Amino acid sequence: MRNLTLRQFKTVQAIVSHGKIVSAAKVLGLSPPAVTIQLRQVEEEVQLALFDRTSDGMRPTAAGLAFVEAAQAIEERLRLLEDEMDAIKGVRTGSLRLGVVSTAKYFAPRLMAGFMKEHPDIDMRLAVGNRAETIDSLKNHDIDIALMGRPPKEVSVRASVFGDHPLVVIAPPEHPLASARDISKQRIAEEHFLIREPGSGTRISLEIFLSDVPGRIDDLGVEMGSNETIKQAVMAGLGIAFISAHTIAAETEAGRLVILDVVGMPIRRQWFSVMRTDHVISPAMATFNDFLMRKGATYLPLFGKLYPYAEASEAARMQKMGAPGKRPE
Repeated sequence: MRNLTLRQFKTVQAIVSHGKIVSAAKVLGLSPPAVTIQLRQVEEEVQLALFDRTSDGMRPTAAGLAFVEAAQAIEERLRLLEDEMDAIKGVRTGSLRLGVVSTAKYFAPRLMAGFMKEHPDIDMRLAVGNRAETIDSLKNHDIDIALMGRPPKEVSVRASVFGDHPLVVIAPPEHPLASARDISKQRIAEEHFLIREPGSGTRISLEIFLSDVPGRIDDLGVEMGSNETIKQAVMAGLGIAFISAHTIAAETEAGRLVILDVVGMPIRRQWFSVMRTDHVISPAMATFNDFLMRKGATYLPLFGKLYPYAEASEAARMQKMGAPGKRPE
């Protein structure tokens, strides 16, 4: 094993990523025979086949996957070493690859801007994806820290809470339930829902909420691929949706969407900062995580008026009680 080189690790990674010797060779800037020779040398060194040669291309074996996992860890450690060397030279204080689930894209840019203002020498990159894509990025060492609503179970992680995450039901302002108060779970379950793909955090929370309504989660609603599509569909009158309150600040403020007053809502979840337990914590990662713990919640959209109708009614009632000549009954 000690005779393996970094070039050989990169070669195996390229074959896994592209599935074919020819494609890997093109990316590496080598000839296909040169890639084949390097792969043969690696397999002779480890005394195991790293790939099954099939008509569809190169399929990694269990040994191949283990080899790539080691290659990714080495690449990660080398990047950390580069950051440390740059810090010693005074060039910059590191780099950070941040991954966020799609719901977090509504506040992540402002959060990044706040952090980079305090730490301009840290180079940051942002990757946005759905929950499954973000977890895959963690698994593959493609990101250092992920921001998500629920820590994954598929990979061992450290998770820290940095803010509240309210989930609400939204409708167009002309919806019959828009001005209703204390809508029951049974009543809201009768509505036509627009939902995210299986495995998304909001969908799982909706399934839990409606699980005690007989037969309701068997036909949950119409799937749509993004929060933006769902919001547009709700505004067009195609149904209602269960969604993160942090995605609808602009639409509710403009009066294009309303939050329905459903009993038991908003459902309060939390935002987590997540990193792999086997990931060496770089100075940049530690600095960003400390920033999140201190200031992360201040960059989340504020929802002091989750239910404006109810608050207006309460304000009117209090004003009436306090008006001259009026006595509370």
